[in-house]
Amino acid sequence: MSQVQGPIGVDRALHSAPGTTPTPTIFKEFSLPDRVAIVSGGHRGLGLEMALALAEAGARVYALDLPPSPSEEFINVSRFVERLGEGRSLSYVSVDVTDQKQVWEKVAEIGNKEGRMDVCVAAAGILHEAKCLDYEAEDFQRVMSVNVNGVLYTAQAAGRQMVKFGNGGSIILIASMSGSITNRDHTWVAYNTSKSAVLQMARSLACELGSKQIRVNSLSPGHIYTKMTAAFIDKQPELADKWASSNPLGRLGRPDELRGVVTWLASDASTFCTGSDIIVSGGHHSW
Repeated sequence: MSQVQGPIGVDRALHSAPGTTPTPTIFKEFSLPDRVAIVSGGHRGLGLEMALALAEAGARVYALDLPPSPSEEFINVSRFVERLGEGRSLSYVSVDVTDQKQVWEKVAEIGNKEGRMDVCVAAAGILHEAKCLDYEAEDFQRVMSVNVNGVLYTAQAAGRQMVKFGNGGSIILIASMSGSITNRDHTWVAYNTSKSAVLQMARSLACELGSKQIRVNSLSPGHIYTKMTAAFIDKQPELADKWASSNPLGRLGRPDELRGVVTWLASDASTFCTGSDIIVSGGHHSW
């Protein structure tokens, strides 16, 4: 059910009785009270940032990730969400996203506990670098297993619960600008291929699930400074300036700069958006 009852926008303004004091609805359109969300890869980095954003918007969020127990960083963020109050929560669930049966079962447990499923952010992903002609099969498969299979299994698990409860929902697949372009001078054939697959996966799921009022979109970040990208920058410090100079804004992105777009995609503010790829790259792709 929409967080805003009755007309909105210009229609609401035209139907507003003269002499009354209206209240804005735009913030409610972005809010997620009583919504249940899962975020794979939500233990750290972009996943944790997006999980926190959904929780701040009012959702009960479950972060899915591989470590058997959450880190101190996650625990501290979870305690911060508790202090926000008003039904918000951020919980941790250990799961291997490459194990379809396990993902389905863990998400079904969440659905059964909450009695609904509204939002899915499939953000778990890994990066491995090797020259294309020498790329080892097992390394290539490992990237594809997490970045493609894991994304599909997570979307399936959430989508099955959304269908079960009949409330529709929003599935957001975290791709990358690397699915649409090739990062110059980087040997990331597996990563780039996996992210391109995610773009097509989102479009395909959107077309199948639209009749069930389940929206599916992809979100493609550019160069964002996270622990994953820091692993490359720490070994090659010159990369920071190189990546920063590769977009019109002349800087790396911050994880928090994805908060607004993921909340928009999850909320009623984007109810006519499905099958789309939202690129947040600082303009990198526009050169």
